Amino acid sequence: MAFLANVLNRVKPSATMVLTQKARDLKAKGRDIISLTVGEPDFDTPDNIKNAAIDAIRRGETKYPPVLGIPPLREAIAAKFSRENGLDYKASDTIVATGGKQILYNAFLVTMNPGDEVIIPAPYWVSYPEMVAINWGEPKIVPTRMEDGYKLLPEALEKAITPKTKWIILNSPSNPSGAAYTRAELKALTEVLMKHPHVWVLTDDMYEHLTYGDFEFTTPVQIEPALKPRTLTMNGVSKAYAMTGWRIGYAAGPAELIKAMDMVQGQQTSGACTVAQWAAVEALNGPQDFIPRSRKAFEERRDLVVSMLGQAKYLECPKPEGAFYVYPSCAEAIGKTAPSGKVIATDEDFVAELLEAEGIAAVHGSAFGQGPNLRISYATSLANLEKACKKIQTFTAGLR
Repeated sequence: MAFLANVLNRVKPSATMVLTQKARDLKAKGRDIISLTVGEPDFDTPDNIKNAAIDAIRRGETKYPPVLGIPPLREAIAAKFSRENGLDYKASDTIVATGGKQILYNAFLVTMNPGDEVIIPAPYWVSYPEMVAINWGEPKIVPTRMEDGYKLLPEALEKAITPKTKWIILNSPSNPSGAAYTRAELKALTEVLMKHPHVWVLTDDMYEHLTYGDFEFTTPVQIEPALKPRTLTMNGVSKAYAMTGWRIGYAAGPAELIKAMDMVQGQQTSGACTVAQWAAVEALNGPQDFIPRSRKAFEERRDLVVSMLGQAKYLECPKPEGAFYVYPSCAEAIGKTAPSGKVIATDEDFVAELLEAEGIAAVHGSAFGQGPNLRISYATSLANLEKACKKIQTFTAGLR
């Protein structure tokens, strides 16, 4: 339509949202569908957090909040960064927004000029390049390899940096691959970044608490404190505390950046929901016993899915360190014929045929910038996962 803005030509819809909705639509029509598309814990928000929200309502905490967030939450965020990450941020260095997505978007909005580049390791969360593009920046996609654990190598980072580079996005553990950087791997990347003082670092630590085995989470400023003046450290309560619908993300960073983000957010949404902010105060300050319990459940699910997909014909499934996704390669299935008679030419064909034949919804890897793969979320019950993986095994066994 003629009146729509040209910027819409630079962005496309979220593939995860599209496929999640397609699975819902098929289910509504009576199909037996198991959706493994959505990145959302299937656990309920812990009762202490829900009760804190109810208490806030009863106290009348239902007015407009400050744009930057209510003071008790900003203090809780600073305390969390100190306690869990060894980062020295004051409450005044923090900002609260309507989900981590708004934090990222506003950071790009206030810093990007046409032609500025943002380094994004692939596979990446589908929204990163679109957020960059909608703010007139240029996503610079840097592929990674399965044999390197889908992690950005320092030499690839060095090669990707140009005078136009404004940001690098580091997401660990990663959506979609579940890959998480060790302290040594992050150190190698920060050494490169120290040589390029014009490059800012945007860390997406949303899956911080979902790492498995002996893996120890670290964030870039923890590794290299000298990066603090040019790093925005983003996190939120959605994954760790099963609070996706509460829409609370937060970040800490340099005063000038936080001030700019405050200004645009004030003209955009103002402060995040007051009641949800009081719930987030309890999430960060209250008992943390929910986290190890949910982590243990996710680890058990990861091990089941990796084992069963490893037995599926034509799939190769690495074992991720964190998050609640696996990112198996379906390269060997390309060129094979599905039960419908259709030749599978792409990973998008693979997930479409899997949905049609077996009622299993997954997301094609090319939507995340790297294929032929598929992303499977194991944020559902063991029974669902076992049933889904058996169906995937049936489907791949039927390819000719």
